[in-house]
Amino acid sequence: MQILRCPACGAPVPPDSTQCPYCHGYFTLEGSPNTAHSTEFQGFTFERRSEPNEQAFTLAVPKGWLLEGGVVRANATQQVVNAQIIAAKVDFSVKRDAAGSVMIRWVPEVKYCDIRFMPAAVFFPQGSNYNGMVVWPVMSGAEFLVRMVFPWAHPQAQQVEVVRQQAQPAMVDHFKREAAKLGGQAIFQYDGGEAVFHYAENGMSFEERSYTCVEFMGPMAGGMWSNKNTVLLRAPQGEFERWEPVLKHIWTSGELNLRWLAYEQASQEMLTRAFMNAQQAEQARARRALEIQRDLQRISEEIVEHQRKTHAEIRNDGYLLLTGQEEYVNPITNRIDTGSNEWKHRWVTANNEELYTDDETFNPNNDTRLNQIEWEYTPVRPRFPL
Repeated sequence: MQILRCPACGAPVPPDSTQCPYCHGYFTLEGSPNTAHSTEFQGFTFERRSEPNEQAFTLAVPKGWLLEGGVVRANATQQVVNAQIIAAKVDFSVKRDAAGSVMIRWVPEVKYCDIRFMPAAVFFPQGSNYNGMVVWPVMSGAEFLVRMVFPWAHPQAQQVEVVRQQAQPAMVDHFKREAAKLGGQAIFQYDGGEAVFHYAENGMSFEERSYTCVEFMGPMAGGMWSNKNTVLLRAPQGEFERWEPVLKHIWTSGELNLRWLAYEQASQEMLTRAFMNAQQAEQARARRALEIQRDLQRISEEIVEHQRKTHAEIRNDGYLLLTGQEEYVNPITNRIDTGSNEWKHRWVTANNEELYTDDETFNPNNDTRLNQIEWEYTPVRPRFPL
């Protein structure tokens, strides 16, 4: 039997197939019955799925891909409250298959303490525990990825090569913009970093690109620092460029559940005060969660309105370029969607499904495989000034 290869992901595809069983991309077959077929890739379909543990957020996932992990948190009723367990942590992966041959993974935030700023430094050597935090000197984002994240994520890796490590100022600018949106100021120090690795694991050779932003709270906070938005993207060596648009779209498609966020923030406030008794804490948390949810909804609406009026493209260019994003006008919701810029055309449905294609003549409403639901074309948002 003749085996073809999917032009999107390179996977073997039986003759006459119109959809890749691995990446679920659609393509057409061209050629006469007496000649070998050639394939032409037409699109890539994503579906919106929820984080499985607490439904803390949703994100766009290629159909058929696997979700693993999610939000994890300590049981504060059975542990002494310390700096490490106040906030929920996220250890979450989206994988093409069970082996994670193509995968994006969010790494949990860990609290560290640079004890050199404190008189008690002599009593707490590097690697020890101080109030739940790991005692370790603050480091740059790129160095953190190489020294801390990679060994933790891949303890069985072999033939490890650090291909590149560099600063990512666009991530620092992104954190400062987010603080400004919430009416605050970035009073802490940030250092964004990227590291690229080649390595072997379980008989496969991978390329992995990792990103993080280190937040340093300074001597006034006892030297506390942590890693923010740490993300790992990997694919087989030689195939990363092919999968990068898909992985970056998954990365940037997340939408927080405001109700969950409000509850989480209220929980953190209660934990920092060492809790009231169980019943009082739960009642106060619920009331505070409702207040925060209303405030977050108001802030979210103000941000959207402000962005619509000002069209602040210049502030976003660096981060959009780094993450491979574009802004589209959604004709169904009449809101601005953030999607991938790796394809020329984008379609959506009322169920938040997305389809990307480079074929300007392709209309999913005319395709019998896709027209069970109505697809709407999403044009790129007009840039300011009009």
